[in-house]
Amino acid sequence: MALYTARQPILDASKNLVGYELLFRNGLENVFPDVDEEKATSKMLEGLHLEMGLDKIVEGKTAFINFTKQSLLSDYGFMLPAEKVTIEVLESVQPTKAVYAKMKALKEAGYSLALDDFVHSRYWEPFYPLCTTIKVDCMHISEEQLNDICDVVKRHPHILLLAEKVEDAATFERYKNLGFCLFQGYFFAKPEVIKSVSLSNSQSQLSTLLNEITKTAPNINKITEVFELDPNLSFKLLRYVQSPIFKRQQTVHSIKQAIVLLGADELEKFIMLLFAATFSENKPNELIRLSLQRAKFCEELAGKHNDKSKLSAAFLSGMLSLLDAMLDADLASVISKLPLAEEIKIALVRQQGALATYLHLCRTVEQGLWQELDNTSSSQKFPLEFIMSSFEKACEWAEERMLALC
Repeated sequence: MALYTARQPILDASKNLVGYELLFRNGLENVFPDVDEEKATSKMLEGLHLEMGLDKIVEGKTAFINFTKQSLLSDYGFMLPAEKVTIEVLESVQPTKAVYAKMKALKEAGYSLALDDFVHSRYWEPFYPLCTTIKVDCMHISEEQLNDICDVVKRHPHILLLAEKVEDAATFERYKNLGFCLFQGYFFAKPEVIKSVSLSNSQSQLSTLLNEITKTAPNINKITEVFELDPNLSFKLLRYVQSPIFKRQQTVHSIKQAIVLLGADELEKFIMLLFAATFSENKPNELIRLSLQRAKFCEELAGKHNDKSKLSAAFLSGMLSLLDAMLDADLASVISKLPLAEEIKIALVRQQGALATYLHLCRTVEQGLWQELDNTSSSQKFPLEFIMSSFEKACEWAEERMLALC
């Protein structure tokens, strides 16, 4: 049976990525009320060891993993590397002596412990010295409950408060002002303040490059000229060409040689990477990573449909799907200023067409909406195993390109 694993980013107050919560299901049946949570946890741990690999999923960051009472008492936690995980004790777990003993043993073994979707009661008081994190569901907590948790942290200042389901900038700012220092959700992927925007010189140059490289017969001389007129772009191109991901030893003597060495496909992707990086200046790196991840994922889906003519359009649609958040501007307004094919504009602004379907699949996997994923994948004739392997490939590809751009 295929293993379905999505991940949700966890950022600090400066919007730097610190970890991911892994959202696991042992098949689509686990979205229903009769889910066997114990089996889901054990299968996830098995998958992390035998198939997926923890480092491959979280890329060196901390993995936050849910534990039920039984999985906690069954010593599953000790199967994971203490320095790479935070064990989340689910809200369904009751504060018993057996649970306390197991959490104490994990704490002494160097594990970090979090209380998930937490609501304070006096019975949890002895547990607080064992915990490093308390997670609060922003959508389902009362003011009284929130005040109680803030009081807990005043008594136990070693505990970090994590706000989850943070979906907009206003919620982020509110919980940040309350003393929360970790945040989970896609608030960083939405525009903070909608505004009109004009393109900078660098952004205009990249728009020119983007327009040229996506033509049927790109003019290499024109592309070379744009790079040569901008020292910053030239430096990034030369550094990218020498990146270890290409395993080249050849010395580069000119901008045109670098362009030819990359080849049409890689040059197109590089220009799109620069586009995303330039348009998301002063934004969290996770926003760039997510846009790269979506771009590669959409390209993989288009390839599965054997529509080679749509590969570039699918890649670019994924890349631009977060452009409103990058610029804090209305997406339709920004898109209208760019030289894009009509099918890309329709997909991004109206959410219509095959490209829009690829983007919808991206979002369902990112959020772990397994039943919706099942429905969409079936209607579009995408095998679920292919979707999940493509998502994993996209995550790895995005991380490689992030390192190459740095």
